[in-house]
Amino acid sequence: MNDRYEAGYGDDQYGGEDQYEIVGYDDYGRPVYQQVPSRSPQQQTYDPYGQRQGYPQGGYDTGQQQPIPPAYDPYGQQGAPYDPYGAGGHDPYGQAAAGGQQPGGTGQTAYIPQQSGPDARPQQRSRPPEEPDAPAPPAGPERQEAGEEEQFAFVEEPDGESEDVIDWLKFTENRTERREEARRRARGRIIALGVVLALVVTGGVGYLWYAGKLPGVSSPGSATGTTVAAGAQKRDVIVVHLHNTGKRDTSTVLLVDNATTKRGTTVLLPNSLALTDDSGTTTTLAKSVDDDGSSGTRDQLDTVLGTDIQGTWRLDTPYLQNLVELVGNIEIDTDTDVPDPDTKKKGSAPLVHQGKAQTLSGKMAVAYATYRGPGETENAQLARFGQVMQGALRKLSSDPSAATTTVQTLAQILDPPLTDKDLGTFLAKLADLAKGGKYRTVPLPVQTDGTLTAGTSDSVVKDVLGGTAKSPDAGSAVRVAVQNATGAKDDTEKARVTLLGGGFGFIEGGAASGAEAASEVVYSDAADKQNAVEVAKTLGLPAGSVTKGAVSSGADVLVVLGQDYRPGAS
Repeated sequence: MNDRYEAGYGDDQYGGEDQYEIVGYDDYGRPVYQQVPSRSPQQQTYDPYGQRQGYPQGGYDTGQQQPIPPAYDPYGQQGAPYDPYGAGGHDPYGQAAAGGQQPGGTGQTAYIPQQSGPDARPQQRSRPPEEPDAPAPPAGPERQEAGEEEQFAFVEEPDGESEDVIDWLKFTENRTERREEARRRARGRIIALGVVLALVVTGGVGYLWYAGKLPGVSSPGSATGTTVAAGAQKRDVIVVHLHNTGKRDTSTVLLVDNATTKRGTTVLLPNSLALTDDSGTTTTLAKSVDDDGSSGTRDQLDTVLGTDIQGTWRLDTPYLQNLVELVGNIEIDTDTDVPDPDTKKKGSAPLVHQGKAQTLSGKMAVAYATYRGPGETENAQLARFGQVMQGALRKLSSDPSAATTTVQTLAQILDPPLTDKDLGTFLAKLADLAKGGKYRTVPLPVQTDGTLTAGTSDSVVKDVLGGTAKSPDAGSAVRVAVQNATGAKDDTEKARVTLLGGGFGFIEGGAASGAEAASEVVYSDAADKQNAVEVAKTLGLPAGSVTKGAVSSGADVLVVLGQDYRPGAS
């Protein structure tokens, strides 16, 4: 059986074994070999660019200088077009290029070892059934052109499949990013919607709680549930004295801002309200305003009512007229016709007409606030002043800065420590309450002698003013209210002198509805028990007369003088 290589290709000229080197690959990926000539005894340096200097073409030295083949030019330069299979190139199909031998070779053609010989055509490599047989490459120049086209196919022919893959990857990436962005936006919308819903629910529940409409829970200040005690509520109080410059009389009201219940109130104080001056002498509110001035009257009101009045606002009638004009007139329900005080002619048309929602100018408001008709009590005139004050508050700005500007425009000189800013801020709060329907006007009931009783005054003093929560300052005199039930009017004055001499404060409690046999010394707070015992000793009353019970507002101890009271027995 023949060897896989034909004779003449197994040994070289020097008796050695032929050597081959891989010089490339054909179109099907098969290696192409080239015979490497055996080295002669005179070894030459191998030139990787195909130059063998001084080596004869026939494989031996002829003694003549052989021409040196040109160096391999990979770019086909040296004056001839580039030929991948030409004289200086390599034929992947094992055949020499036309017109000469391969440079530096021995004259034998490079071939694939699997072939039967150098002149045989290359065997076709077995391929998978689905691949069609490749046609044999053309010979000669045509094969060179074909080889040239094949070799540069990867440059000239674009790879459409690769571009499609890149486009698909870009499309997939963009679509994924769009989906992620859509998800992020959706999550942001859901979170924002959740926050809005939470705020709406919280606000709704808070409103229902404040309005007292939440089942099982009462609003702040409501009569049921967890309410704040009247004495523990925060209030701001200012006393207002209206001075009628035409008739030289006064009218007094308290403006109350309850910050806890968010309610505003005008408390009408009758001029007959009994007060006690620093010496312990009983006086009236009207007389105190004339004699003791603003600060003295404010302190006396604190003593009787148990309040803490922050300031006094003296409002003369010309300033009231200017105030109404600055707020743009007022609208109130009038209860009577009021004549023009500047018109002396009888039968003239009234300046103010009785009726609902009457618009009053500054002059009309002053005339209505100071009017007291024939046969009317002072309470009727005081109620009209209260109406004008509430109407002015409804028209006043709720902005503290604007309200302060209005007060400054009046150009009044206020009584210290009240300032324009303090008064403007206070009135702005009341104006806001008046506009919201959370404002009312109430009178302070007193007895005919001007004194206060628990039954007639506690609803105002305790609930509106929180008077019962105020305790006397340390070192101040214990306030003792005295009611005369002996039947002898002089006993009240005798008891007053005795108490003042003992260092106690005196409050006129008026006369009892009937005579009492036994006297009583009453205290309401356990801390005042010892004070009550001292009061009983001072008045000469037995220790058994001291008892715990209700005490009228403004007093620490209540004394009911019975028929067993003996003046001068102490």
